[in-house]
Order: sequence, then C-alpha cells, then structure tokens
Amino acid sequence: MTSTKKLLPDLILSLVLLLAALYYSFSFIDFSIPPFEDAAMIMRYAQHLAGGHGIVWNIGEQPVDGATDFLFMAAAAGLIKLGFTVGQAVRGIGFVSHLLTILIIYWTNRRLHNGSIVFSFASGLYFVVGTGLSYVSAYFGTPFFALAAASTWSLGLLLMKADRPRGWLSLAFALSGLITGLIRPEGVILASLMLLAIIAMRGLKYSLSIILIFGGVFLALGGAYFLWRWDYFGYPLPNPFYKKGEGGWSWSTFNASMWNMLRLSLPVAFAFILGFRSKETLKTTLVYMLPIVGFAAAFGLVSDEMNYGARFQYATVPLALMSWIPLVSGIKLDGLQQLSVKERGAYLVAGSALLVSLVYYSWFQNCFLALHQQSCDRPYERDGRLEMAQMLADYRGKGYVIATTEAGLLPYYSGWDAIDTWGLNDQFIAHNGSITMDYLDQYQPHIIMFHDYYSPLVPPKLTEANLAQRWFSMTILLKTYAEENGYVLAAVFGDSPYDTHYYYVRPNFEDSKRLVEQISKFRDYYYPTTGKRSINYANFLEP
Repeated sequence: MTSTKKLLPDLILSLVLLLAALYYSFSFIDFSIPPFEDAAMIMRYAQHLAGGHGIVWNIGEQPVDGATDFLFMAAAAGLIKLGFTVGQAVRGIGFVSHLLTILIIYWTNRRLHNGSIVFSFASGLYFVVGTGLSYVSAYFGTPFFALAAASTWSLGLLLMKADRPRGWLSLAFALSGLITGLIRPEGVILASLMLLAIIAMRGLKYSLSIILIFGGVFLALGGAYFLWRWDYFGYPLPNPFYKKGEGGWSWSTFNASMWNMLRLSLPVAFAFILGFRSKETLKTTLVYMLPIVGFAAAFGLVSDEMNYGARFQYATVPLALMSWIPLVSGIKLDGLQQLSVKERGAYLVAGSALLVSLVYYSWFQNCFLALHQQSCDRPYERDGRLEMAQMLADYRGKGYVIATTEAGLLPYYSGWDAIDTWGLNDQFIAHNGSITMDYLDQYQPHIIMFHDYYSPLVPPKLTEANLAQRWFSMTILLKTYAEENGYVLAAVFGDSPYDTHYYYVRPNFEDSKRLVEQISKFRDYYYPTTGKRSINYANFLEP
C-alpha cells in the first residue's frame, strides 16, 4: 500500500504528460499536410514490401536499399499488410513511439536518477512539445529511432549504476542497441558510443561481461543481418550512404550537426557546463556527453541533405533529457525554508515562468523544420509536385517511366516506375557517381523532370565552375538528353525564373500529346518553397 502511494504521483504525472502530448498534437500539429518530399520515398518502399514485391524502388527490378530506416520501413509494411493505410502505418508508429519516449524520459529521471518530480516532469514536458510530433506529421520515422535510442540509453544507465549487473540486463542493452542499429545504420555508432560510456564509467575490468554479451549479439544477430542484406541488396551499406558519403569528411556538415545538437537541447546545456565544477561530477559529465556529442560529430562523414528539422540529430534530445539531472543534483539551495510566504511565492512564480520559457523554446524549434518555412504552424507549403503526381496517377499501370531529381512525391503518388537521377534510390547512379546518357537510354523515360536554378528567361551558365557542381551538371545532362532526343518542353514551373521545375515529355508514345497538353496547361502547380501559384516559363520561349 505504501509503495502504491509513492507511485501514485508519478503515475498521475505520467498520465498528465500523455494527455498533454495528445492535446498538443491535435491542437497545434497540422496533420493535413502531405508527406515531406523525402518521407514519401520510404513510404514507396514500405508499400512495395507490403505488396509482396520485396524491398524495391520499381516493382520487378532488383532490390535496392534506399530506405535507410530499415526496421521502420519493415514495421510499416507489416502494419500495411494488416490493413492499415500507408499513412496510418507510418504516422501510427511515429506517434506511439513519441508517447513511449516521453514515459522513458520521465521514469528514468524519477526512478533511476532519483530526480525531483519537478525536474522530471519538466524534462518530459520539454520533449512533448519539441519537434517529435512534427516529424510524425511529415511522415518521418524519426521518433521510432529516438525511442530505440532512449530505451538503449536507459538500459545503459542501469548498467552503469549496477554493482553486479545480471546477464539479462546486459543482454537487454545489447538487443536494444541492435534494434537501434536496425532502424538506422548510424544506430550502430550510437549504441557503440553508449557501450564506451559504460566502460568509461565502470572501468574495463568490471565491464568485460557487458562487452562480451554486446559483442556476441552484434556479431551473431547483427552479423547475420549484415550478411543477409549484403546478399539481398548486393552491397554492404544502404544505397544513400554511397551517394551522401562520397565527399568524405566535411567540416561544414560537422558544424551544422553540432549546432543542431546544441540547438535542440540548449536549455539543459547549462547542466553539462556545471558538471565541470568538481572532480566528483566531471567523470559523469564526460561519460554522459560521449554518446550525445560523439553521435552528432559522426555526421561530418555524410552529406546534410534530407536533414528535415535536424532529424538526424534528434535522437540526442532524449539522451540529454535523461542525463542532465544527476549533473546538478549536488547543488544545494539552502535557506529556502527560512523564506517568507511572499518570498516563496515570488520563487514559485519565477520557477513557473522559467518552465513556460523552456516549453516555449522547445516548441519554437518547430519553426526551423524546413529551409523555406514561412510560419511555425505549417512547416512547408502547398506543393505542385503532389497535384502533378495525382494527375499522372491516371496513367498508372501503363509501364511509363519518369526520370526525376524529385524522387519523393512524384514517384509515390503517380505510381510510375521512376529513375532517381540523383541516385539515392538507384544503385547504378550511386556507385557510378552520376547518371549517364547510356543509362537514360536503357529506360527511355517518358517524362524527364528536374529542379534547378535557371529557366528560359535566365539560361544556365555553362562555366567550368558551375559544371563542377554535381547537381548542376546532372540537370544539364538531363536537359541535354531531352533536347537531343526530341523531347517536348511542356513546362518550366516556378514563381521565380531563378528557381524552377522542368518537365520534358518524350514524343511518339500513346499518351504523349495528351500529357504535354495537361502538363503545359496545369493551373494548380504551387511552388513548394513559397506556396505561390507557379508561372510556366516555357511559355516565354520563342515559337
């Protein structure tokens, strides 16, 4: 009975946090928006897998691992198989993951760190209104990865505190770390950094059993998965890693990643700074920082493209919120008991204002999700690529192919076979380094669509410096191929001649004339960065 009474406040506050998350999601998150461009790629893979076609970009072709969120994609496919729509499956996994992570943060702080009920609740509330539900709205699996990271770190913290950790706890930590790595490949790095943190805290001698179990799980189960995927896909790493990592180490990407990590968890950074105040807290501080800072630093190895709302660094947020309280627990606020009622009231109001400020700061991160975001309420604008794809869906099943730099909404909603000309979803292009004329000839795409920063009013400048830029040289190759093979320029959509979407249609197939007419006269093409109705700059070409 006594233990139940002790648990009651925590159970009540846990319920309050969940209700706050539900209220916030339905009051402040826009679930009417379509998938973000990059999220639609994973949805295409999940749909094909659920349909029994394997992990393929185009049905009937060889498997390709363009969906780096492997376990998320597989879980979504499983739910689709059970009867859920693709959107329900993807968002459902993300939403439930967000709620579970809130509970892990609260209970880790309360029961593992013996943190105050106020600090633990504040940590959970900070997470409630952060960017997690915005990822859910945009159809990303980011909260699923954050849940696995939080689960693994909570088990790691238990191992740090246990005098003689039982085998099941070490096994649970290893399995949770493996799941983190199966959701996203960089999860292996994160789990390994957590293991290093455990070793640093306990010492090598007292970590041997943990290391052996961790190594055994990753070598046996992880190794089996690795060999399977290598055999299934033909390459050891996910396809985007070959494209995004070909430039090697990048200080600009490293700096961006470190800034994202700091920005997302800035209010608790003071605790880590205070952790350097004494020898007693220094070791704990450095150990807790290891997986957070180390994980963010690792992103210097890959391109920052597709990093919607700093989602690559988001897993560090629950880790920071689960680590800061022990770093300030030794600080005493003596004399509060001697304060008058008026003085206590002033402290209460000040503390409440601070809590509101922290919550506001966390919510404010939702204002920096997309590069061209114009309001905090809506992360991205109406997107003409969606309406165009829905029109092209009328031609689904005819064997038509679109070659496009925009490999999200257009391929997913049109249902056409697609060439991702940038190569994130194409093994040949990713490993070759770029698309080629001969590769396009193999498909003879019926539509060629690309995004770049020129138009008939502002022609591209074919300087050596410009052609050295990979994106520019790719679009010039697409443009040259289309013009040399007699494609019809149906439209060049944009609300500025300096930022446009080109649509070329191949002549002499059954629906070519109709498609040229439909695309050229498309009236509802809203440009994604501004949401404004686009101008068709192809109409400015001389007849």
